[in-house]
Amino acid sequence: MERVRVDGPTASASPGRALLAAAALGLGGYGFAVLVVGVTAVALIAAGVPLMDRPALLLGLSVVMGQGVAFGTFAVGYLAYTDRGLDFVEARIPTLRDVAWSVGGVVALFAGLVVVSAILSALDVQSASNAVEEFGEQDPRIFLLLVPLSFLFIGPGEELLYRGVVQGRLREAFGPWVAIGVASFVFAVVHVFSLQGSGKLPYLAVLFVLSPVLGITYEWTDNLVVPAFVHGAFNAVQFYVAYLGATGGLP
Repeated sequence: MERVRVDGPTASASPGRALLAAAALGLGGYGFAVLVVGVTAVALIAAGVPLMDRPALLLGLSVVMGQGVAFGTFAVGYLAYTDRGLDFVEARIPTLRDVAWSVGGVVALFAGLVVVSAILSALDVQSASNAVEEFGEQDPRIFLLLVPLSFLFIGPGEELLYRGVVQGRLREAFGPWVAIGVASFVFAVVHVFSLQGSGKLPYLAVLFVLSPVLGITYEWTDNLVVPAFVHGAFNAVQFYVAYLGATGGLP
């Protein structure tokens, strides 16, 4: 579990700089994604693509260019700028042990979701809704589109930035356990920008409670592929269930 990495000067591992870097990476990555998606959308609209009239295309663009291209570019850019290199992020072909951790991670996330949802329900606390739900209300087929995108872009892109780079950067200064907690907090807070209506705090609390599962699977397996798959599978199942709920049957 304990992994000690020495990357760059000793000062780079100071707690203050690590926290500042984590916050900058978390917020900066989201801001860069907004910029990339916005520029791409404007370019497509200028080229005559009816983007605003096609919610599925707009959402697909946001996922591919945001979580995929922007998050990935931002993470790799940081590693290059700080001379850490791609080896800073642990990733390889999964082993049977990794597969077991992947299955366990998915089960743990859904078990945690059930428990936390039950607690919020017992307390009569309402949670905010994600902007994706509004797109799905316009066209439920969007939920089906998000199933493969969860595995291809959402899981890999978000885990590369928030577990591979943010958690890895924090680990240099604090060790794995604090790194998992702080990275989970950053990951949860950044999601506030995608929420609609009241109840944002309960929604973020759920994310903060569940996110350590992703951080733990990364630390225990030394393989980013595992939390990327767990994250993707967790989202994909929820999107498919949302599709069934919106249509009342199988596709």
